[in-house]
Amino acid sequence: MTTTVPTGVGASATDGPSETAAAADSAVPASAGPAAGSSDGTAGGATPVRRSRRRKKPRWFSNSLAVLFSAVWIFPVYWMVNTAFKPRSESMTSTPLFLPQHPTLDNFVVAITQSGFLVNLRNSAVVVIATVLLAIILGFFAAAALSRFRFRGRRTIMIVILAVQMLPTTALLIPLFLIFNSIGLLGTYAGLVLAYIATVLPFSIWVMRGFFVAIPMEIEEAAQLDGANTWQVLTRILFPLVAPGVIATSIFAFIAAWNDYIIAYTFMKDQSMYTLPVWLASFVSQNTGTDSGGQMAASVLFSLPVVVFFVIIQRNLVSGMSAGAVKG
Repeated sequence: MTTTVPTGVGASATDGPSETAAAADSAVPASAGPAAGSSDGTAGGATPVRRSRRRKKPRWFSNSLAVLFSAVWIFPVYWMVNTAFKPRSESMTSTPLFLPQHPTLDNFVVAITQSGFLVNLRNSAVVVIATVLLAIILGFFAAAALSRFRFRGRRTIMIVILAVQMLPTTALLIPLFLIFNSIGLLGTYAGLVLAYIATVLPFSIWVMRGFFVAIPMEIEEAAQLDGANTWQVLTRILFPLVAPGVIATSIFAFIAAWNDYIIAYTFMKDQSMYTLPVWLASFVSQNTGTDSGGQMAASVLFSLPVVVFFVIIQRNLVSGMSAGAVKG
């Protein structure tokens, strides 16, 4: 008996795999291809190109704006260095010279041999080092207390710190002068350092507190479970984690104490105890006028310690963000 198979119902047993694959290929729509939804296959690739061009335009605009602002900010520094190498005849011309025609080092010699340079340099170094160390130590413990401990009056202290931080230095000058005069600290290094601490410490506490708040409490709890006491947690666990805040505080304290003129000039009675910013004013005379070349050379020498300090410190700014988080 023979069996008849209806046409179009299915493939026969004798059909090979090649015939089945051909039938499957014939069922694929003709519109499917490398560029689905486009007639020529190129419209689909044009959209990413247009998007990339649109993304590049804001970058060029922002980069050009950044270069413009950088040029505006760096021009005074360039002019300071430029004038420092000019002889007096070129620095006093009515037409500005953007490059010295006869470069000289005489202005630097005049600045270094100026009376009181080495003494005022020593005074600035002593005051700045003491200010930076005290700002770091006091700011660290105060920020740890305000962020890690709960006690009455904590919010009031934080509001007072924020309010004092917003006050300008000149607003604190007269009260500090009256207080230090009553306790006999005027004309002393201790009084000058305390005056700088009064202006720097609110910022130091506020910055370090932000780093303390960002540290999870689980890190402290894990250290305490390992047997660490409060002092070990502060010095070995929390201090490395807030290292960026410590570095930012040290930079701010260094610049504030190094560049200050008004407090040092007001609080110090003896000229031998003046700092370098007060020394810079010695290049201005009522008889001879301003020695612009010598003053700019002195300004270059005055700026070098700040640049060197920042270059040394900024290397540890990023490395301290994750230091201490891993037990080793």
